[in-house]
Amino acid sequence: MRRAAAPIATVCYKCYDQTMNRKITQRELRNQSAAVLREVEAGRTIVVTRNGTPVAELRPIRPRRFVPRAIIAEAAVRAPGIDAGRFRADLDAVIDQHVDD
Repeated sequence: MRRAAAPIATVCYKCYDQTMNRKITQRELRNQSAAVLREVEAGRTIVVTRNGTPVAELRPIRPRRFVPRAIIAEAAVRAPGIDAGRFRADLDAVIDQHVDD
């Protein structure tokens, strides 16, 4: 007899729980902090527990994306021109400027 497939939400949750989050104890964090931080740096999220209760989550910080000013200025120069009158007319067509008392 064939077994019924598990609901997709359950499967996805289990997959996420096993691959994305790892639970470690406070003691493991203290004793193996360098290894734990290497895992976090590699992209893994780790939940720290104390007496079995989750107390903290260690997760990677997304790197900031810096765009140099020269690149932004160059993009502005290459951008198409805007007809101010048409732009204002388009805005007026979709935005009601009246304030009701």
